[in-house]
Amino acid sequence: MTDDELALIADRAVNKLAKWRVVFAGWQLGTRAKGDPECDAVKHHRELSIFMRAELNALTQCLIAKGVFTQREFTEALVREAELLDRDYEQKFPGISTDELGVVFSREAVETMRTWKP
Repeated sequence: MTDDELALIADRAVNKLAKWRVVFAGWQLGTRAKGDPECDAVKHHRELSIFMRAELNALTQCLIAKGVFTQREFTEALVREAELLDRDYEQKFPGISTDELGVVFSREAVETMRTWKP
């Protein structure tokens, strides 16, 4: 696999993981119209937190395993961590998942969302 191919895989994994910002904003604020400033701010903050978690996990993994690491090693670890965190969110929010186009809601998601308290 070339570095460009790996970069594309990493970009897709991180973009897919970022879709969870909408779920977290809805969980925190309830349903809001697109463009709502408060919701946009929460989505922005959640995206940063999500990325920081995946990056920190990947960085820590590399530091423990190698002590020193290359950009490639970091990127590979980030892909793994983004995919693991994506699966963790799927377990936390039953019936909700993400794909490259956005958040996917199944029938089970209705019950999950009923438990949210805005």
